[in-house]
Amino acid sequence: MLTVLAYSMVIVFMYLIMTKRLPALTALILVPIAFALAGGFGQELGPMMLTGIKNLAPTGIMLMFAILYFGIMIDAGLFDPVVRKILQLVGGDPMKIVVGTAVLAMIVSLDGDGSTTYMITVSAMLPLYMRLGISRLVLTCVIMLAGGVFNILPWGGPTARAASALGVDVGSIFVPMIPAMAVSALWVLFVAWMLGKKERARLGTISMAGADNVSATGAGSTTITLSLPGTARPQLLWINAGLTMALLGLLIWGAFPLPVLFMVAFAVAVMINYPRLEDQKERIATHAANALPVVALIFAAGVFVGILSGTKMVDAIANSVIASIPPSLGPYMAMVTGVLSIPFTFFISNDAFYFGVVPILAKAAAVYGISPAEIGRASIVGQPVHLLSPLVASTYLLVGMAKVEFGDHQRYTLMWSLSASLVMFAAAMLCGVIPFIMR
Repeated sequence: MLTVLAYSMVIVFMYLIMTKRLPALTALILVPIAFALAGGFGQELGPMMLTGIKNLAPTGIMLMFAILYFGIMIDAGLFDPVVRKILQLVGGDPMKIVVGTAVLAMIVSLDGDGSTTYMITVSAMLPLYMRLGISRLVLTCVIMLAGGVFNILPWGGPTARAASALGVDVGSIFVPMIPAMAVSALWVLFVAWMLGKKERARLGTISMAGADNVSATGAGSTTITLSLPGTARPQLLWINAGLTMALLGLLIWGAFPLPVLFMVAFAVAVMINYPRLEDQKERIATHAANALPVVALIFAAGVFVGILSGTKMVDAIANSVIASIPPSLGPYMAMVTGVLSIPFTFFISNDAFYFGVVPILAKAAAVYGISPAEIGRASIVGQPVHLLSPLVASTYLLVGMAKVEFGDHQRYTLMWSLSASLVMFAAAMLCGVIPFIMR
């Protein structure tokens, strides 16, 4: 019964948000509560939800102050030179802009943190998309594809989890996957090129009026900037750049918890750029509209995750899939693991998959001579799809900053994310790092 309840809850949730019957915020709260009550978990419901909210509280705090920090940097004009430089490189060609978005997202993704990738890339590229009329769904799709491929970096999380769960060196999982990762990155650029060509066919090429201006034919000139004249602080450009580089350096180093880093960075940034109390209040009030929906979704997701874990629905889903694997597929366990990683990392958390499911698959595969490292490599190919999961907190940041609906983003991006996972999987098998069958 618990297994049926778990699958039903996930299916109903996905149906409601993808058909726009309910917004994600409401569905994340009401759907799991309804199914938990139906399953007879009424008495434990409060502690379950509170546990889930507590677990995601640091993420919510980090995202709130990160949005405020980058909002201050946008207001101060930190990203204006970046936007103008990108504009000089890509011109008014939507195809080049979309491909440039993918390249920028890949570069920023090297730090291994999805939230940082989304904040920096969206901050730099969204004004171009909005002013030129390029679909924001293309923006979120391309950024997520790039982030999904680079999410297998050892410091990104999933690869380290797989290595820890299997008791192998992280290098034995990641290093052999580098060629497959490179092929997947090329695929993302190809997808960006295709989506960009569609946007070029829809919009045409925008003619340039100058290095800093863009104009549609007969529509006059529009200056592309993120900041406003009243809030820009061009004299503080290098100070703001240094503060941001220091923040990213500390983030990569892991010197302090992320919530603390962004809280301190925001306090310093707002004090330097807007020393007057009235200006600080105005900036915070301006960006509260961006921060509130994202943080609300994070805490609502805490209710969903808390109930999913507390009722053991996660375990029920995992056990049902493992039990359904017939013994005849034993010699193909590496391939089975790769296939399972795509839906598993979507429907359950990375922790539940890598620490609860992957070790069981590895034990079954060992009987057929398949090494734990090979199972570990297969287990990470689903990461491009994983980032579309409603359980991934940073996804709400992406759609919130880009101002698109979560369900719209899922519908638009799902097939492209699936294709990226399959390309990575196929490339890894062709390279021989994930065996098709036991040797």
